[in-house]
Amino acid sequence: MSVQLDQVKQKARRVFRITMWSVLVLGILSAAGYYIYRTYTISEGSRTGTLYKISKKGVMFKTYEGQLLLAGSTMMTQQSTWDFSAQNSSVYEELQKYEGKNVKCHYKQKVDAFPWQGDTDYIVYKVEPMQ
Repeated sequence: MSVQLDQVKQKARRVFRITMWSVLVLGILSAAGYYIYRTYTISEGSRTGTLYKISKKGVMFKTYEGQLLLAGSTMMTQQSTWDFSAQNSSVYEELQKYEGKNVKCHYKQKVDAFPWQGDTDYIVYKVEPMQ
């Protein structure tokens, strides 16, 4: 009787161990897939206009948010403005120099940016002044 009980315990331990390793591997693969999905770039480009606003904001994650009045727009409406997030503090500082001036913002659009990347899916990584 005790031999059978020991065999059952060993089998149960083996099944438990295999199940736990499977769950761990599946969790790691799922987390990696989710991270790749959220940071995948679906579009890259540039937009030109007058830099209307740039700020550092956030409760839990401090991000750099800006707004561009698109070139060719005479009135400020929802369709004529473009909201974006700056990639890091160096881009933010560069943007601050050009507030109120015409700029060209180079961006990458993410599928769904993480909260610490910004409020928008448009991440500006380079800015240059326009003449």
